[in-house]
Amino acid sequence: MSITHLQSFVAVAEERHVGRAARRLHLTQPPLSRHILALEEELGTRLFERTRQGMRLLPAGEVFLHHARRILAEVDTAVVTVRGLATRDADG
Repeated sequence: MSITHLQSFVAVAEERHVGRAARRLHLTQPPLSRHILALEEELGTRLFERTRQGMRLLPAGEVFLHHARRILAEVDTAVVTVRGLATRDADG
């Protein structure tokens, strides 16, 4: 599972549409769809119901969304922390 897969999942979950999520992530739809399918395969369950209107989170997707957001927030925090240390070390 990659950070890219988590970012893709969160974007599709929030946009509820692969096309809008792809635009948001500056991707085309086929690779984004592959990210979602790979994630579902790795987890062993479907996260979305595909509908005519777009994508609807299934119960497993709802649970995973909570965790994915926390993981991505922790990654962002780690990046900011390390960059801050690097800047301090360069100045010091």
